[in-house]
Amino acid sequence: MEDNKIDFSVVLGASMHDMKNSLCMLLQSIDTISQSIEHTPQAQSEFAKIHYEVARVNSNLLQILALYRERNAQLPLNIEEHFLDDVIDELLANNELYITHKNIDVKCEVEEDLAWYFDADLISNLLNDILINALKYTTDKILISAQKIANRLVIEIQDNGVGYPESMLEKANNKMTSALLSQGRTGLGIYFANLIASAHINKEQKGSIQLANNSHLGGSRFTLILP
Repeated sequence: MEDNKIDFSVVLGASMHDMKNSLCMLLQSIDTISQSIEHTPQAQSEFAKIHYEVARVNSNLLQILALYRERNAQLPLNIEEHFLDDVIDELLANNELYITHKNIDVKCEVEEDLAWYFDADLISNLLNDILINALKYTTDKILISAQKIANRLVIEIQDNGVGYPESMLEKANNKMTSALLSQGRTGLGIYFANLIASAHINKEQKGSIQLANNSHLGGSRFTLILP
C-alpha cells in the first residue's frame, strides 16, 4: 500500500496564506464598522487597539510566509514600476485608524514623480511592518521620505521615540538569532526586511537596510535602499 504522508510544511504554508487573507478581510471590516457607527472615546480606543494588533499579527504571518517560501526556494519577485506616492498613500491609509486615534503627526517627503522598479507586495509589507513599530514606539511624530540618491531608491521612516536598543543595532545586519528575536522591536521584522531588500538585485547590486538612532526627529531611523 502506498504511503501517503502529509507534507506538514506544505500544510503550514497553505494555512498561513489562508489566515493572512482572513486577517486582511478582518482589517477591512474593522475600518468599515469604525467609520459607520458613532462611538465613545473608549470605543474608539478599543477599535484602534484591535486594528493595531490585527495588523501586527497579519504582518508577522506575511513574514513567516516569506521565510517559508525563501527556505523552499519559492520567493519569486514580481518586479514592476511603481510610483512612490501611491505606495506611501496606501501605507498611510492602511494605518489611518491608529494614526488618527493616537494623534500622531505623520509627514511625508516624496520626490516629485518618483517611480522605481520593485515587488510592490513585498516592499509594502516590509514598510508596513516598520511603520507599525514606529507608531508603537514614537512619542508623537513620524517622517516618511523617499528620494533617489546615487541611482538608488532611498526610503526612510523616522520617529521621535527612544530609538532602537543598542543590541538590535549591533545585530541588525546579522543572521536571525534567538537574541535578535527576543528584542522588543520585532527582530523577525528586521530579518524579514533584510531578506526582502537583499532579494532585489539590479546589475549585481543588492538592496539593503540600515538602522540608526540619528533621526531628524530625535528617535530611530530605518532606511531601505533599493538598486
